[in-house]
Amino acid sequence: MHWPSTPTEAIAVQEQLRGLVDTTDVDERPRYVAGLDVAYDGDRLAAAVVVLDWETLAEVDRAVVLGETTFPYVPGLFAFREIPGLLEALGRLQTTPDLLVCDGQGLAHPRRFGLACHLGVLTGMPTIGAAKTAYIGTHADPGPRRGDVADLIVDNQVVGAVVRTQNDVNPIYVSIGHRVTLPTAVRHVLHLAPRYRLPETTRAADHLCRQALSAAN
Repeated sequence: MHWPSTPTEAIAVQEQLRGLVDTTDVDERPRYVAGLDVAYDGDRLAAAVVVLDWETLAEVDRAVVLGETTFPYVPGLFAFREIPGLLEALGRLQTTPDLLVCDGQGLAHPRRFGLACHLGVLTGMPTIGAAKTAYIGTHADPGPRRGDVADLIVDNQVVGAVVRTQNDVNPIYVSIGHRVTLPTAVRHVLHLAPRYRLPETTRAADHLCRQALSAAN
């Protein structure tokens, strides 16, 4: 597969692939769920995937890839820096996840094709975007209690959900990646965040990629 090397090429790929996003639900409940994250030190990176058991949230598999990004930092095109390493890490797993949870956006993206959508389309796996901050859109403040939700809106369309995962903590921003509906994505994220603001998948992948990058220095 030719990987874009310029922003113009990358935008063309997003425009080409975004029509392939499936916003319907997969019938099965996941057995294994993977968190994906990338840490950077300049152009050096560590791409990590950690697989957890859906019921217990115990770790069952992990993989990390060290490398360098060859794509420039351009807002809205961050996936082109991260996906090559993440795909390689996914390929090293011994356990195939049923759901991917990305530390990034899905449909809540200027071209409705963020990292979660892109990874979902390329892998065919159900994928959710769960980001720490909003990239685009406006929203009301969700209520203060765990499970309170507000719509994230762009051009009078709902592109995601602002989800309070713990009482009186900052919300996170959930959007469809691929093969999942927004209500299901919100339920999944709440299940994966029983104690902390961020899903356990994100916490585990974040820790692994930072640890790998630090160890490589």
